[in-house]
Amino acid sequence: MKAGAVTPGQRYSARLIEMALPSVELGEVMVRVREVGIDGTDIEISGGRYGESPSGQDFLILGHEALGEIEDSGNAKFKKGELVVPIVRRPDSCVNCLNGQYDMCLEGNYKECGIKGLHGFAREHISENPKFLVMVPASLRSIAVLTEPMSIVTKGIDQAIEFHHRYSNPVQVALVLGAGSLGLLATAFLRVQNFNTYTLDIVPKSSLKGQLVEALGATYLNGASLSIPELPEQIGNLDIIVEATGNSTVAFQAMTALGRNGILCLMGVSTGNKPLEICADCLDMEMVLGNKVVFGTVSSNRSHFERAVELLASIERNWPQWLSKLITRRLRIDEFTDALHPTPDNIKTVIQLL
Repeated sequence: MKAGAVTPGQRYSARLIEMALPSVELGEVMVRVREVGIDGTDIEISGGRYGESPSGQDFLILGHEALGEIEDSGNAKFKKGELVVPIVRRPDSCVNCLNGQYDMCLEGNYKECGIKGLHGFAREHISENPKFLVMVPASLRSIAVLTEPMSIVTKGIDQAIEFHHRYSNPVQVALVLGAGSLGLLATAFLRVQNFNTYTLDIVPKSSLKGQLVEALGATYLNGASLSIPELPEQIGNLDIIVEATGNSTVAFQAMTALGRNGILCLMGVSTGNKPLEICADCLDMEMVLGNKVVFGTVSSNRSHFERAVELLASIERNWPQWLSKLITRRLRIDEFTDALHPTPDNIKTVIQLL
C-alpha cells in the first residue's frame, strides 16, 4: 500500500513509499483510510524540527487528522462501512492515562500517531484497537476529517469557559488570534455559544478567511493595521482569548491585551529559539492584579473527540456548508509532498485516499 513518510530530523525527506498491509491482531479492526488532513505539525515534522520514528525504524508515516471506514470489523462494536476517526495519542502507565485522560499525561511516555513513536494515518490502511476509534455519522462524511482539530478546540475552549465560570459575570467578548483552520474552528465554537467574537489575522477582510469569519456573525480584524495590545480600547474587556497562530510574540502580546478576570488559551505551538524582550515586571503585575489566567492545551482524549463530532454537527446545522469551505485543497496520496507546501491563501489541505 502507499504511504506518506518522512525521516524525522531530516529536512526535505518527505516521500511516498510502498509498504505491506498491516496485520490485524486479535480484537483489532481493519480501517480503510479515506481522508487525511495536513496541518502545521505535519509541515514542521517534514521540515526536520521534531518527530520520532517507531522503535526500530528510521522513518515515520505522517498524518494525525484522519477519517476512515471500517473494512473488516472483527469486532461486534463496528460494522463494515461505518465511518470512524482515530484518536491520536496513546497512553502510558501514569494515573491520568490509566483513567482515560491521556491528553494530560504525567510521565511523558505516551505515543502519538504520526508524531511521536507511532506511524500516522497517511496510508491506505491501518489496523486499530477499537477503543481508539470514534464513530461519526454518515451525514458528516464531507467534513469529518476536521474532527481531530475540532477536538483540540473543544478541549481548550471548554476549559477556558470552565475557568471563567469562577466569576458571576458572563463572557462578553472573545478574541481569536489567527484565522487558520484551528482559529476558524475556534471562532465557530465561540459563535455556537453566542459569544461576541472577534477574529484577527493579517490578510484583508475581503479574503476567504475574512469572509468565513463574518459569515458566522463574528467580526474580522485585520492585524496588519491593528496592534493587539490596543484592542481592548476598541472592543472592550477581553474575557477569553484563543491564541491559534503558534507565534510566540503574538502569545505574549495576547497576555498584555487580556482583560480583567480574563482567560488566555494557548493552542498554537511555537518552535525555534526566537528571543523576545518584554517588561516582565509589568506583565507579572498585570496578571496578578487582574486575576488573569494563561494556560496551554495540546492533544485530546476520547471525550473531546466525541464532543467534537457533536459540535461539527451543530455548526453544520447553524451554517450549512461553512465547514466544507475550510478545506481549500483536496489532493491524491500521490501528491503527498505537494500537500506539505501550502499556498499562502490555503486553509486546510486534505489528502484523499479513494
